[in-house]
Amino acid sequence: MVEGNHRFVDGAPRHPHQDSDRRSSLAAGQEPVAALFGCADSRLAAEIIFDVGLGDLFVVRNAGQVVGDTVIASLEYAVSVLHVPLIVVLGHDSCGAVATAIDSIGSDSAPGSAFLGGLIDMIMPSVERAQLDLETGADLDPRAVGHLHIEASVRTLVDRSALISSAVADGRLAVVGANYDLANGRVDPSVVVGRL
Repeated sequence: MVEGNHRFVDGAPRHPHQDSDRRSSLAAGQEPVAALFGCADSRLAAEIIFDVGLGDLFVVRNAGQVVGDTVIASLEYAVSVLHVPLIVVLGHDSCGAVATAIDSIGSDSAPGSAFLGGLIDMIMPSVERAQLDLETGADLDPRAVGHLHIEASVRTLVDRSALISSAVADGRLAVVGANYDLANGRVDPSVVVGRL
């Protein structure tokens, strides 16, 4: 994945595993090399930024990469059934969900729906943690909040899933939190739980 991201950043992608032979070979089953849980932002297409193809990644996405029950269940499937040795939790700069959470501080207006409000509520602990780290009167840095949210997503995933936590403890799985830089395309790991 690291090499594929380097190719993408350098503008020299190979576009592997994207032909009819690959499609046919996967019809009977899949053996992805990793699971990726990321933000649903349209600028964050996992197979493109890691220069991989069909069957290479088991991808789960939602706005703001918030860890909920269906996310945990999907990633547990990847670990227990597909035997992936790696989960990447991928956030990015300029995340709209993170910005909405920051903007909601002190706001009396609802975020538009109970569902969206619930999603924002799951990001708020990272916003509150960033506020604690600030000097009085300083503005919140969305990038810093985003990095804290990536860490929180990794921690929540490992803490809430006994199956994932056990796989990490047994040395069968690593969970890596990383940030995608929209401007240059680089993925920078920041949190590693388990052995790679």
